[in-house]
Amino acid sequence: MYKVIEGGVCAARGYKAYGLNCGLNADKNKNDLGLYVSDVPANTAGVYTTNKVKGAPILVTKAHLEETGGKARAVIMNSKNANTCNADGIIKAERMCELAADALGLRPEEVLVASTGVIGQILPIEPIESHIKDLAAGLDYDGNARAAEAIMTTDTVKKEYAVEFTLGGKVCRLGGMAKGSGMIHPNMATTLNFITTDAAVSAEMLQAALSEIVKVTYNCLSVDGDTSTNDTILLHANGLAGNAEITDRGEDYGVFKQALYIVMSELTKMLAKDGEGATKLLECTVSSAPDTDTAITVAKSVIRSPLLKCAMFGEDANWGRVLCAIGYADAEFDINKVDVDFRSAAGNVAVCRGGAGVPFSEAQAKTVLGEDTIYIDVELGSGSATAKAWGCDLTYEYVKINGDYRS
Repeated sequence: MYKVIEGGVCAARGYKAYGLNCGLNADKNKNDLGLYVSDVPANTAGVYTTNKVKGAPILVTKAHLEETGGKARAVIMNSKNANTCNADGIIKAERMCELAADALGLRPEEVLVASTGVIGQILPIEPIESHIKDLAAGLDYDGNARAAEAIMTTDTVKKEYAVEFTLGGKVCRLGGMAKGSGMIHPNMATTLNFITTDAAVSAEMLQAALSEIVKVTYNCLSVDGDTSTNDTILLHANGLAGNAEITDRGEDYGVFKQALYIVMSELTKMLAKDGEGATKLLECTVSSAPDTDTAITVAKSVIRSPLLKCAMFGEDANWGRVLCAIGYADAEFDINKVDVDFRSAAGNVAVCRGGAGVPFSEAQAKTVLGEDTIYIDVELGSGSATAKAWGCDLTYEYVKINGDYRS
């Protein structure tokens, strides 16, 4: 029912993108300025950081969506500088929108803005001013990769995913791109994430779907426990697929929401796997929980435990750290019913039953934990709800990267 396709943020009909190096990043081989545009106005939903310190781009983006009634045509974005905690931050963010609008023949409020990078450094606007025409001229229906590269900071790979599906006999597409490697502990959101679809979805239903799926994808991701000041997800629907607009929670809404879940969950796993210095992707599944919120809370508690993350790096089946993290989770359940397994492509090892340790082969456990994707399965034995959370191991390289991040 859902076919994986290429194209990222340009997979859906009517979206062009481009990215280039304007000089914010001294490495001329790395793009630092990006832009994507819808051929027609698109209903737009957004979710943003819960950090009390919010980057100027978030404030400007939210204001523009209020002005337009939740519609947008374009998003301009940059890496290397977060434009946060600056006295002139709003002015610079508005200026970026004005520059893009002038180059595209749009109104400034039809343009949204996002920035990522170092906090507290003044954003030089001159490099953006001098490259905006080239940026707009480069827009292409196949320009997704260059735009995805423009938002990378310490990311080692660009992150894109897209699917094709059917609504009312019409073929629809939904795809996106994300950046993020460190400073990731959303509630929502995480990092910068941009998702586009050619399906026709009302603004209200678009926001509902995004808010629901964020809860079980990006909000279940933690690399290092730090919630960024600039975290943003934007979801656009331009309706060019020609389906009947989704205006309620009927069957089509369910189909659309599943497509959104597939893309967002895959991007979430990409973000976790590319955590700063990471060598392993960790996925914790909590099952037989009394309710979904409890399952989410416990899974997130496990995945963000620094001690567990270190143990996974060392390939040490120290299951007591899992129980410890479960135990301080803000949720109610019977710890004496908890079972824990470590699992990977190399096999499965049971380490805890009924809240107590069971004999297992340390050699087998070492082999299981030697893979680059580790599954931590937790059964609470208290219900039928299930949830997942994603993260990565904590390595020497993480400390090295963040010890000199500004340089």
